[in-house]
Amino acid sequence: MPASIALSHLTLSAPDGRVLLSNVDLNFGPERTGLVGRNGVGKTTLLGLIARVRTPQSGTVSVQGRVGMLHQTVQLKPDERVVDLFDARRALAALRRAEQGLASSEEIADVDWTLDTRIAAALERVGLSDALDAPLAALSGGQATRARLAALTFAQPDFLLLDEPTNNLDRAGREAVIDLLADWRQGAIIVSHDRELLETMDAIVELTSLEARRYGGNWSQYRARKAIELSAARHDLADAEKRVAEIDRNTREANERKARKDGAGARKRAKGDLPRIAAGLRKDRSEDSGGENARLAERRRTQALELATAARQRIEVLQPFAVQLPSTHLPASRMVLRIDAADVGYSADAPTLRDVTFSMSGPERVAITGPNGAGKTTLLKLVSGDLTAARGTVEVMTRFAMFDQAVSLLDASASILDNFRRINPDAGENACRAALARFMFRADAALQPVASLSGGQLLRAGLACVLGGVRPPPFLILDEPTNHLDIESMEAVEAGLRAYDGALLVVSHDEAFLEAIAITRRLDLASWR
Repeated sequence: MPASIALSHLTLSAPDGRVLLSNVDLNFGPERTGLVGRNGVGKTTLLGLIARVRTPQSGTVSVQGRVGMLHQTVQLKPDERVVDLFDARRALAALRRAEQGLASSEEIADVDWTLDTRIAAALERVGLSDALDAPLAALSGGQATRARLAALTFAQPDFLLLDEPTNNLDRAGREAVIDLLADWRQGAIIVSHDRELLETMDAIVELTSLEARRYGGNWSQYRARKAIELSAARHDLADAEKRVAEIDRNTREANERKARKDGAGARKRAKGDLPRIAAGLRKDRSEDSGGENARLAERRRTQALELATAARQRIEVLQPFAVQLPSTHLPASRMVLRIDAADVGYSADAPTLRDVTFSMSGPERVAITGPNGAGKTTLLKLVSGDLTAARGTVEVMTRFAMFDQAVSLLDASASILDNFRRINPDAGENACRAALARFMFRADAALQPVASLSGGQLLRAGLACVLGGVRPPPFLILDEPTNHLDIESMEAVEAGLRAYDGALLVVSHDEAFLEAIAITRRLDLASWR
């Protein structure tokens, strides 16, 4: 029987009672499927159900074939090495004894003579040559992810279940994962916010609290389909609003006609032109007819209003985020940053970066590139003043804001609104509310404590507080701003940065993000190592 996964009438709730999945029906075959949706909607939970590490409240999960799952976080065992991911320590030890002529005849019969070369090839495909005996604790997070993925594909399951496989990977790591999956010919279900990876998918499944919808094709084709749905929703809204206006106009005209007719009848009755009984019957018929017409018109109006409300809700979900921001008024000729022959690091005797020299002027958008561990965050800390140059000079010539991965410029114990007031002390209440609303923090949403926000909300709140004021700083510094954001949050951040007319200095491995914010120049740290 061909490998397949079938989910039928699946329902699951979070420990707090919030419904994650409701009556979901999905089928997966031997293709690569990207699973997308907002953070917290249940994507990881769905993978756990398929892997049978979670149990649904109702519904069934049917899996034909073997599955292998890559988790986002893994608890390391003491002394665990890369070879242990392949469960091959004993088999490789037997192979070594056989090669040295020390194995018994029983061991030789069981030796897999190609095991070491096949494992080496699997590790090489993800850029980890000669890492077989490396302790897992000595690897970076990205290297450990690639090693687990190599072991997973080596086992040749019928389905790969991958939870954010490119999170925290540098450029080389992302490319290795994308290339590996491009050659994968079995089934794969991949939870990811990496649009470059999603471009290689055969299908996209969008998960919401209401439904799970499948779209054939890759990310671009999915987005094109969503654009068609947005256009249809706008058309439906226009039709519904036109219908409401038409019903209101017809009702108004009918009431005016009835008023004129009732007025004429009243005048006839006053003159005595109609017998009393006939006049009474005509009045009753008029009132009955008028009442029924009013009830019918009200029913039609209610239906049209319901259709308009449904269309508006679809538009709010489908419509890309957009924002308008005050100008920084940064002139193209204004020098923003100058670094000259700077050495920087956490030890004066062994700087991470040497002889760093570069400058920025006007609204340049500069990306700092290099592999993990190259010193990108170190360079940003030098610019922001968190680190001091051991040699050379650093000059920042304008106001700036630094967005680290924790968005620590916000006070976690205060509300979004209170943070906005602190950062923009001259802004009035209406200006505060309007600025936060532009970043989708409307009404009570602006009163949320920063500590309660998700990663995407946190960064959006930081941008709202910094960029929403009357005088946004002309220079922003951002360190991996899209890490752990869902795609909707990423697109909101991109929209805010596209609307910003100041200078940007950004560290990111996300090429789709860098393209979306229109990076104008790249600086490779290799020359300063």
